[in-house]
Amino acid sequence: MRIAGRYSFNGGESSIQSKYAPLLREVEDAITSIDAAACKIKESEEKTMPGQLLYAPKALNREFEKQLYPLGWKCVRIPCTYATEFYEKDYKPKALRKGAFREMDFVKGKLGVEVQFGKYSFMVYNVAAKMTIFSNLAHIDTGIEIVPVKALADEMSSGVSYFEQFVWDLEKRGVSNIDVPVLILGIDF
Repeated sequence: MRIAGRYSFNGGESSIQSKYAPLLREVEDAITSIDAAACKIKESEEKTMPGQLLYAPKALNREFEKQLYPLGWKCVRIPCTYATEFYEKDYKPKALRKGAFREMDFVKGKLGVEVQFGKYSFMVYNVAAKMTIFSNLAHIDTGIEIVPVKALADEMSSGVSYFEQFVWDLEKRGVSNIDVPVLILGIDF
């Protein structure tokens, strides 16, 4: 695979270059080491492309794990304990979900990495909420979000968001005082 685009959100690229340049190289090397053709294994059942082989997000994620875990990157999972004091006094929940958690794909030092081949809302959540939560809990202070560019998204199931759309929205949204510095990397095959 290759890096086809870079977008520095809230000073993400300069923050990473100054604090985590060797870790950025590990991520970049991981991307370029992945054989995308080996991940084109999902047979489409969609009406618009029946039988066509598509890139499988789960297979791509496994390839990132194979590249980064041996280098000491770890998945970080934090448990969620949900508050109940905000319920109305006359409301009694049947059950709260046990075992709920939030997870970041890869963390090393204080750099967090999310690989996202899903719907647009997940990309926004990762950068605008999850990275802030993990920063507030002292797991990270800077992030990298890896997403497909349009050309790669077009060869995946419908609904997968892409770099160009994500960057446009972040540009129009602007930066908030709670945002973590994030480098968005758009990848292609």
